[in-house]
Amino acid sequence: MNLLRRRAALAALLAASLAFSTGAHADSGDLADEPKISVSGTGTAELAPDLAIVTMAVRTEQPTARAALTENNTLVAAVIEALRAASIEARDMQTSGLSIQPRIVYPQPRNNNEAPKTVGYEVQNTLTVRIRDLSQVGAILDKSVTLGVNQGGSLSFTNDDPSEAIEQARIAAMTEAKAKAQTLAKAAGVSLGRLLSIDEHSSRPQPVMMMRGAMASAEMARDVPIASGENTYSVTVNAAWTIDQ
Repeated sequence: MNLLRRRAALAALLAASLAFSTGAHADSGDLADEPKISVSGTGTAELAPDLAIVTMAVRTEQPTARAALTENNTLVAAVIEALRAASIEARDMQTSGLSIQPRIVYPQPRNNNEAPKTVGYEVQNTLTVRIRDLSQVGAILDKSVTLGVNQGGSLSFTNDDPSEAIEQARIAAMTEAKAKAQTLAKAAGVSLGRLLSIDEHSSRPQPVMMMRGAMASAEMARDVPIASGENTYSVTVNAAWTIDQ
């Protein structure tokens, strides 16, 4: 008798579970089919930069890798010392790339039996520098080229803490999205219901690439004109509301 009762209880439990599962799927399907309004909104905010990030490199060529590296080390050390003299802190200087490559000459035409020849070695040391005093950017570029920097990388003006500007852009984006949704609902003769979803995408100022080799001579870097302008932070939101008939 106890066995029969246990079997009956198990059957009832399975039946209840099946009913709950079926009901849950039905609710989920109803939610997916529920009429809704989906819109996007974009907000922007401008902020004067307070930080410059410069990437620059020293490239040297010599017959041997050892000679090329020794020359490169001497030049980069001088650049770093000059940066320290300009009150650039150690935390704002970082080696972001170091390469040693052979210079290979291939025979012409290449279908003969002559083997390629290594005619020298090239060493490139790339340094990324954060400059917090924007008034020094031009002078630092000028001094760096004089001391051996001969490859341009990138220059960007950014903000140490852009959170306030991003928050303003986020609020503006959501305000625009909601206004669009309300306009569409009014035009359709319905009302907005509950908010279903919000999806955010943000963008930040992009660095300006320097032309490779554009810093190859001190003449080109003399009296470097720098204009920092303003940074524009942009946020786009995609939002959806249910429709109240």
